[in-house]
Amino acid sequence: MQAIEVHNLRKEFRVQKNREGLKGAVRDLFKREYNQVRAVKDISFQIPQGEICGYIGENGAGKSTTIKMLTGILVPTSGDIRVNGYIPYLEREKFVREIGVVFGQRSQLWWDIGVIESFQLLKKVYRVSEADFKQRLDELVERLKLQELLTRPVRKLSLGQRMRCELAASLLHNPKILFLDEPTIGLDIVVKTEIREFLKQMNQRYETTILLTTHDLQDIEALCSRVIMLDDGRIIYDGGLDELKATWGKGKEVVLQFTEAVSLERLRQLTSGLQVDWSLDNELTARVFIPQEKANVSEVLSRVVGVLGIEDIKIVETNTDDIVREIYKSGSAEAKAAAHEKLAGEQEVTVHA
Repeated sequence: MQAIEVHNLRKEFRVQKNREGLKGAVRDLFKREYNQVRAVKDISFQIPQGEICGYIGENGAGKSTTIKMLTGILVPTSGDIRVNGYIPYLEREKFVREIGVVFGQRSQLWWDIGVIESFQLLKKVYRVSEADFKQRLDELVERLKLQELLTRPVRKLSLGQRMRCELAASLLHNPKILFLDEPTIGLDIVVKTEIREFLKQMNQRYETTILLTTHDLQDIEALCSRVIMLDDGRIIYDGGLDELKATWGKGKEVVLQFTEAVSLERLRQLTSGLQVDWSLDNELTARVFIPQEKANVSEVLSRVVGVLGIEDIKIVETNTDDIVREIYKSGSAEAKAAAHEKLAGEQEVTVHA
């Protein structure tokens, strides 16, 4: 069963052009000009029930606009959306009872009252029964360690404490789908780890579908098996994280610590014929870079192990941050070229009011 279905989704905004100088400002009072900006450009994807999917892209790529359409905050310019079988912007009252939303830079809690009072208000908003609310609250308080926070006003919570409460608030009504927009922004590594573990547990226990947008790709690596990547309002990659690494990863680096001093010349002789690159950290530690599809780790190690004494070996996997950065920087993704084929025909259009 598909939890989210998106077909040819498009969102356009009408943005006023401001002329320069005093004369321009006066002219703007009487005759305004606008740009028609297309933020999301005919994207399509499906997310099955129970999947944790990462939705990533640079600033302005269209991530938050997509999330706002999926949650019914924005109405699409064109295209079809189904979330849990509902059209979000048309069936909002029924629809919101089955989704949870966390925006990292916005709060759904009331600023000046205690956290538990906010939870009680949300219970009424989502029409949760007293029995279900108590059971759900007890579980969330225990898992997110909220016991000491319930009576505090939200304004007196640290960012990490508030985000734990925001997560609890979004899950009080046991939603089938959870939308997370930058849920770990500004948090320290300890709190980030706690939130990631909690989300994994909730997904495994309740099969909660999670769509996660974030700039922290460690969130993606920790939680997601699938990634959808946006650039300039279009999808340029939709697939597994491992496939992303395999397709665009440059290779692996192996760090070897030897029992006796070694030279670059000796290491290069042992791996002669393999397209690898050696470097020395010191006389006992060397690094070898193994390009993708040019050689493999076992082949390199088989040449060295048994000939030289080795104390320790460390394999450094391809860094997802570096891969994504390189894709955006170089435009190396195949789909990126296709995404911009019609760019000339979709330039911003100036209209008059």
